[in-house]
Amino acid sequence: MRAALAIAGTELRRFTRDRSNIFFVLIFPLLLVVVIGLQFGGEGSTGRIALSGTDGELRAALTAELEDAGAAVSTADPDTMREQVARGRADVGLLVDDAAEQAFAGGEVAELEVITSTGATSQAAVQVARTALQTLSLDRVQLTVLTDLGVSEAEAAAALEQSRAEVAPVELRVVDVDEIAQELGGLGQFDLGASTMLLLFVFLSTLGSAVTLIQSRRLGVQGRVLAAPVSSAQAILGQMLGRWVIAGAQGVYIMVASVLLFDVDFGSVPLALLVLLVFGAVATGAAMLLGAVMDHEGAANGVAVGVGLVLGALGGCMFPLELFPDTLRTVAHATPHAWGYEAFAEIQRHGGGLVDIAPQLGVLVAMALVLVLAGSWALRRSVARAM
Repeated sequence: MRAALAIAGTELRRFTRDRSNIFFVLIFPLLLVVVIGLQFGGEGSTGRIALSGTDGELRAALTAELEDAGAAVSTADPDTMREQVARGRADVGLLVDDAAEQAFAGGEVAELEVITSTGATSQAAVQVARTALQTLSLDRVQLTVLTDLGVSEAEAAAALEQSRAEVAPVELRVVDVDEIAQELGGLGQFDLGASTMLLLFVFLSTLGSAVTLIQSRRLGVQGRVLAAPVSSAQAILGQMLGRWVIAGAQGVYIMVASVLLFDVDFGSVPLALLVLLVFGAVATGAAMLLGAVMDHEGAANGVAVGVGLVLGALGGCMFPLELFPDTLRTVAHATPHAWGYEAFAEIQRHGGGLVDIAPQLGVLVAMALVLVLAGSWALRRSVARAM
């Protein structure tokens, strides 16, 4: 076992020394997470609203009201706020100037400058801002009426607060009957992109590591390894472990980076890791098979990229499976990516447990066994040729 671990460690070091992996393994997946999130991701809040202007009573009350409504509120100076709206980083910008603050404090009509973006969610954010302003206006009117009747402002504010706590607010629930909208509606903006890019790049990176198998055979490394007190079974196990570790490291990196940078929710982390490891075993078997049957590094690299992208696209990594026609969705289940996609969907969107993802895991395990056994058999034959 020590010999197999040593070979696996060597394969991992060879993979990390390839400088091209710095971009394709560490940076490119996260860029695509952003792209997929902007195209298909849900929205974690009811809008992104940037506030600017005088820091006074009106702005503080407006911030609290917007946050209670579920909006993502940020503050910035007027020029920065306008830039954020223009670049789509905020759906709505609200400018609270000195005149508005003074009018609000005096119980008069306060006028705010509203700037909207051209994004699809800007109108919803405008409605959230309008509702918040109407609520503040109603509170101010109620307070003014009570104080005009001779009630002190402190007593009036306390009475209004007590009435709000005792009277249940009216709730409006909008139910979308579209099945696709219901399926994708509970996702955060980058949740879908993170899980699909994890599947795509775990498979691509692991399949690309087949090139080192060809190099080892061409340069005579396999023969020198077997000249040592190492059996062919240990050599094959070491190659398999090395690629499985590459797959796991790639997947864990994407998961951790997605959580830290984009606040992605993978649901049950242990189950997500289990899906990752099983899917990584499928990719490992495919890499061993590719590295054993091909003899040229350039051709193998081209096949790895082409096959990886085609299978990823067909398996829902670039376009959600829910949007596929029925026939194409059936064909997609010939790929391991589709089964991994459905397993992550069950965990992320429905809080599924081990029993819920058992069918997907069962198919992935079967695929892994077939590919690992075929890859081991082909690799044993290639080792014999190398001798």
